Amino acid sequence: MGIFDTTQAKRRTGPRGSYDQWLLIGLIGLACVGVVMVASSSIAVAASQHIGEFYFLKKHLLFLGIGLVAAGVAMRTELRVLEKFAFPLLALAFILLLAVFVPHFGMRINGAHRWLNLGITSFQPVEAVKLVLVIYMASYLVRHRESIETRFLGLIKPLLVAGVIVLMLLAQPDFGSAMLVIAVTIAMVWLGGARPLFLFLMGLPLMPALVVAATSESYRMKRLTTFLHPWDHPFDDGFQLTQSLMAVGRGEWTGVGLGSSVLKLSYLPEAHTDFIFAVIGEELGLVGILSVMALFALVVGRGLYIGLKGVEVNQRFAGYVAFGISLMIGLQALVSIGVNLGALPTKGLTLPLISYGGSSMALTCAMAGVLLRASWEISRAVDARQGSHRVAVANVATDETEAAGMPEAEAA
Repeated sequence: MGIFDTTQAKRRTGPRGSYDQWLLIGLIGLACVGVVMVASSSIAVAASQHIGEFYFLKKHLLFLGIGLVAAGVAMRTELRVLEKFAFPLLALAFILLLAVFVPHFGMRINGAHRWLNLGITSFQPVEAVKLVLVIYMASYLVRHRESIETRFLGLIKPLLVAGVIVLMLLAQPDFGSAMLVIAVTIAMVWLGGARPLFLFLMGLPLMPALVVAATSESYRMKRLTTFLHPWDHPFDDGFQLTQSLMAVGRGEWTGVGLGSSVLKLSYLPEAHTDFIFAVIGEELGLVGILSVMALFALVVGRGLYIGLKGVEVNQRFAGYVAFGISLMIGLQALVSIGVNLGALPTKGLTLPLISYGGSSMALTCAMAGVLLRASWEISRAVDARQGSHRVAVANVATDETEAAGMPEAEAA
């Protein structure tokens, strides 16, 4: 048995399933990069707070360990169980989003109600909501496939659910996660067979609402304006972006060397969370940037391929789950990288599996585990189909052999 043999225990007589090895390699690669870069980018931050140089690294490893346990459980849990409890999980997600506004239980940090106080640590419900939304949408697409494909009204319920989640996120406020929920929902419904015209008509009333949401708060307007001209405000509203761009620029082709970043030394805000990609660019250069982007492309590409195979072999729930999780990870990574490179306005989204974070790391690992489980169930279905085809071919060959031998037998 090889080191990368990821075949799950099963009866020898049944169809064989295996976890997608390229997907697993990509996920492990991202997690390893995350450990190294959190160690590099957080030392100065921890030292300035006098909490020990490796404080953030230790917590990152702790939550990564919790995430690996969650991923292991998810990899051994049949997806039909998640499909069965899709609606109760959605109800729990709504409760968690409301709980952040409960006094003493919800935490207000920097003017935002995004965290729950669990005593020993804090928890950000939106990270769990991302996974729950994918599970619910996949379940709905399976149960109402014909309605989604043929009727305009078939889109109302899934988009209404996403709309309620978005409103609750905007109330926190968490504009970045709200946009991510909208994008993933529309993409999943489209991949589920909805007509583009129906999606366009359904989205028309949403566009003015998004414009109002983006411009209603002064700090959001400042982010939009400074994103276009960050060097006009290098010491106030454009500070984060200008520091990020300087970090990436200093890295040039191969970087200044691992651990040798200057901008992380109390210049670049949130160097170990939102702007960790800028530290990667400074220390590892363009080579490091392209390597990280290649790992994300591998994970997202394999996830979308797995989803397509799932639809082909009639494992639609597993396929839609693979689509949704791949899109959730890919779009969040795209936004985070875009912010760090100055291609998008500043948003409070971490880089999946790389940035320091508690609930973010643990729940992203759980999503990865569900995605790997989907790859196992889809590969088992593919093997079952191929096995049926081999049996059919063998039966045809046997019948032809018997038919060819009958005249000789009768002559004898």
